[in-house]
Amino acid sequence: MRKLRRARLAALLAVLSLLAAACGSGDGETGADAGAEGGRFSVYICEPEHLVPQNTNETCGAEVLNALFTPLVEYDPETAAQTFEGAMGESITSDDQTVWTIKLKSGWTFHNGEPVTAQSYVDAWNAGAYGPNAYGNAYFFQNIQGYQDLQADKGERPKAKAMSGLKVIDDTTFEVTLNGPFSQFPLTLGYTAFYPLPKAYAEDPEAFEEAPIGNGPFMMDGTWQHDRSVNVKRYENYVGDRAKADAIEFRIYSNINTAYNDLLAGNLDIMDNLPPERLTDARQAFGDRFIERDSSAFTYIGFPLYDERFQDPNLRKAFSMAIDRQAIIDAIFNGAYTPADSVVSPVVRGARENPCGEACTHNPQRAKELLAQAGGWEGPLTLWFNSGAGHDQWMNAVSNQLRQNLGISDIKFQSLQFAQYLEKLDDEDVTGPFRLGWVMDYPSPQNYLQPIYSTDGSSNNFGYANDRVDQLIEQGNAAGGVEEGIAFYQQAEDQILQDMPNIPMWFEQVQGAHSQNVQNVVIDAFERIRTADVTVTAT
Repeated sequence: MRKLRRARLAALLAVLSLLAAACGSGDGETGADAGAEGGRFSVYICEPEHLVPQNTNETCGAEVLNALFTPLVEYDPETAAQTFEGAMGESITSDDQTVWTIKLKSGWTFHNGEPVTAQSYVDAWNAGAYGPNAYGNAYFFQNIQGYQDLQADKGERPKAKAMSGLKVIDDTTFEVTLNGPFSQFPLTLGYTAFYPLPKAYAEDPEAFEEAPIGNGPFMMDGTWQHDRSVNVKRYENYVGDRAKADAIEFRIYSNINTAYNDLLAGNLDIMDNLPPERLTDARQAFGDRFIERDSSAFTYIGFPLYDERFQDPNLRKAFSMAIDRQAIIDAIFNGAYTPADSVVSPVVRGARENPCGEACTHNPQRAKELLAQAGGWEGPLTLWFNSGAGHDQWMNAVSNQLRQNLGISDIKFQSLQFAQYLEKLDDEDVTGPFRLGWVMDYPSPQNYLQPIYSTDGSSNNFGYANDRVDQLIEQGNAAGGVEEGIAFYQQAEDQILQDMPNIPMWFEQVQGAHSQNVQNVVIDAFERIRTADVTVTAT
């Protein structure tokens, strides 16, 4: 999944109906310009960390890749249900949930004219898993047979460059053998890690990152202009549904407020999130062009468990109980978010109400008691967050509550640009509680648990390790079906909340807006803009 720049249901069908009701800006396919082609529009993003799909696990890069690539499976923009409509895959089948046969639709090509074949996927997944590449999405391939042969200790070569569990049957069919049953495997295949790669990638990976060649409705128009923009144009030979607009400028901002001012002035067309302190203004300023719907986004404050000062769970629970989430939501986010009392979003099947219990409630007296049991706190405390994305205000509110409720007087802040911030987290150079968020890659509790909390999880920035959690997640993965797996995932979540490597803060809403220059702007529960469907009304 993707690291995020910035009401509760137990049954998926109920959730999905809510999503359907709240989807999009409401301007739909009406009006003289509905369905019209042509024109260009601009989209707010921050500087991507990477643009190779197998190495992209944050929202800014993913927004660009979603325009450049078409996945094996799609997710309905209104219901989030898996579908082959608009996807590269034709079918994904298995008799035992261990050996899967994937059939592709024929006739598709990359932007350079090269056919998209089964080999394109096998090569891409091997590159993603190959240890020396150190790609951020490598863990997605861990359950494919032969993955370990592509790993090696630092300075040594792996004994293989290809996973034995991948086998090309013909140009449009390949077989995937997993290490064991994984009922949710097809559900995962819409994620960026599983995009295909053309031969040009292997010839020069660094050049490919600057100008990715995909199989999607848009193709690169020039190269990635770092800290400025990524420009794409419609791929005229695209086999799927043709994009409505001629071109998109993904405009890179270092400060979300600057982007918002451009949106207000009509100099920017779409933002998929807005500065928290401007939300009231945004509703009034944009009217029916203000977009709000349920999101899969989850914000939390993590603890650097590699720092011995944060080893005691009682200290971590004390911090959690000192924070009044609802007060922050009301004061800064206009009450739009829901305080989090779990680590799995309510929009996902298997989510429960309040598995966290007391540790996620606001109780300053109990917080003081827990901090005392942990030996108290001495010295300065540094709170970390990424800059320019609207986190300053609420992190300041958190610091005030820690001062007031726990008596920690010396609190400092460290804020960095997102890409630099992620590097610090990956290198375990962060020295205090840190802000992060998560948007699902696919609608499963497993997607909220394994990447973030398993010992080898790609986004486990805490240094958290609990064998029982790892085992329960694996049992959920190996269960006979989705329903069976949920019971194990819920047990894993209970253990995680007992350990509290991070403080669940809130579950978010999509809150975006668009200019008068565009219509049919839909942002889905993954917080992805459906760019191919956007129509331009002013050219």
